[in-house]
Amino acid sequence: MIYPTCVRTAILLFFFAGFARAETDAYARQRAAMVAEIEANMAQTAGLLGRKGLSAEVADALRTVPRHQFVEEEMQPYAYQNRPLPIGHGQTISQPYIVAVMTELLDAKPGDKVLEIGTGSAYQAAVLGAIGAEVFTIEIVEPLAAAAHERIAKLGLANIHTRTGDGYYGWPEAAPFDAVLVTAAASHIPPPLIKQLKPGGRMLIPVGDRFNVQQLVLVEKDPDQKVKTRQLLPVSFVPLTGTHQ
Repeated sequence: MIYPTCVRTAILLFFFAGFARAETDAYARQRAAMVAEIEANMAQTAGLLGRKGLSAEVADALRTVPRHQFVEEEMQPYAYQNRPLPIGHGQTISQPYIVAVMTELLDAKPGDKVLEIGTGSAYQAAVLGAIGAEVFTIEIVEPLAAAAHERIAKLGLANIHTRTGDGYYGWPEAAPFDAVLVTAAASHIPPPLIKQLKPGGRMLIPVGDRFNVQQLVLVEKDPDQKVKTRQLLPVSFVPLTGTHQ
């Protein structure tokens, strides 16, 4: 679904009013170049993804969300390179192409409730928020969770809710969710996350371990609660950790 330009503009202006007031964005050209590179990458993987390119709303979000605000200062010169970057504690901010692919395939719409497992620095959450989703994001690494919460509050991203905890078990009191996005590799698809997914909803999750090929898996629940899965493409994510291991 392509949202009217006026709707996308209103969402982005509301979501990032704080950035517009805070700085003159010197990174706009770098973001535009990043999006162009992502478009080229998606064209190469169109057969796997079933998508020829980015939708207008996802492209607009990627051009707007200031990725350099979601990495440490020493990493900011590299923020718009199409690669993952370290954010401390053995974790990374995902490659922009992967963020774009996962956001695109999730098909979240304005007003949808999205559960994210693995907040990291909160960049992925910010991209989802920029397309108008209400995001519930969980991070198990306490210092990262605290930093993400502070960053989200400072930037005034009111439609992003944070929690510190084991994402394997989801966020039951906020369920059900229109979509679930897992940004760490699991050995299997967590049953609590399937349970918290609405009928008609979809989940994206990397499945596999760090020493073997992981697959990005699309999970869909139909109106009759039946679940089907499909492997999309090989990926590399840090492992999902927690008490379930």
